[in-house]
Amino acid sequence: MDKLSIRDLDLGGRRLFIRADFNVPLDDAGRVADAARIQASLPTIRYALSRGAGVVLASHLGRPRGRFNAGLSLKPVAAALEAAIGRPVNMAGDCVGEAVEKQSAGLCPGQVLLLENLRFHPEEEANRESFCRQLARLCDCYVNDAFGSAHRAHASTAGMVRFVGRGAAGLLMERELSYLGKALERPDRPFVAVLGGAKVSDKIEVIENLMQRVDGMLVGGGMAYTFLRARGAEVGRSLVEEDKIPLARGLLRKAEQAGIPLILPVDHVVTTELGPDSPSRVVSVGETGPEWMGVDIGPETRSRFWKTLSTAGTILWNGPVGVFEIDRFAGGTLSLAQAAAASPATTIVGGGDSIAAVRRAGVADRITHVSTGGGASLEFLSGRKLPGVASLSDRP
Repeated sequence: MDKLSIRDLDLGGRRLFIRADFNVPLDDAGRVADAARIQASLPTIRYALSRGAGVVLASHLGRPRGRFNAGLSLKPVAAALEAAIGRPVNMAGDCVGEAVEKQSAGLCPGQVLLLENLRFHPEEEANRESFCRQLARLCDCYVNDAFGSAHRAHASTAGMVRFVGRGAAGLLMERELSYLGKALERPDRPFVAVLGGAKVSDKIEVIENLMQRVDGMLVGGGMAYTFLRARGAEVGRSLVEEDKIPLARGLLRKAEQAGIPLILPVDHVVTTELGPDSPSRVVSVGETGPEWMGVDIGPETRSRFWKTLSTAGTILWNGPVGVFEIDRFAGGTLSLAQAAAASPATTIVGGGDSIAAVRRAGVADRITHVSTGGGASLEFLSGRKLPGVASLSDRP
């Protein structure tokens, strides 16, 4: 990683602003329902506290659209953080203003102040200079540990850094950039990408960028049917982006010219409806009737995917290969999770459903890196510069 790291900063007696990702789900009682993102931020927070910093934590939560919304307050996060780090977390009434500046100025080494939801102010997403300056007044040092928001050019993720002076990556950000960067630039070979999800249009740039780097590509999920149609297959009522068929045809041609195997499903689970009681069966792709739709990869496809992954050096997986949210159509995605875990390869998994799959399959601890990035991961893999990374200081 060529960016400054929190490890490079002298934190003793300093006020450190950490942009974290606490965009967590809340239950009906207003409590944190899934603390995974909070847990992911703990190594950076603990590191800063152990080095004698006073820590100012900042995050957004949900989409309040620039207005105060009590249901999207970060107060539940403060309670969860207190329990996780075993010390008080002071909750600010806002994220900018005189009162917050006074709280920040009074921070002692080892103390923690959590700012209120950044997106209660429209200036955050607009990246207004005045708001950037207000945030910068709260600290002496800046660290971005919110890789999941690094593709946003917001005040707290990019704009404020120049007014602080230097910006460094937190331990989570560092880990994300290390694994994703190595996959793109120096992967252990063979490098195999597994792409799923509903639409080709969501991952066009990812496919095009990875096609220049991988040794093989497995494609499943709804997006596979646009490629299958581009090859002339009849896929019944399966999801097809008709306007993207020429694009898919071009991508298939590029893969063939580059000698990169682009492996599509050869059989699949089909159904007439997505309901829990609708009939389903396994058929080869070429035998899909007009009334049927594909909802999961079949056993032969699973076997082929397993075989490819078992000999890989690096596996990058983003997106389910079936209608994962329905249990009876989740088998292919869970099988893929098992295959990734069983492979000796360096495995990188991203995307909500893919992450849910490795957890549900009980193999998350056997995955080398589970990315917290979501949209940021996709943009990084597309070859785009992420504002939240670009704004950080380069190592000397």
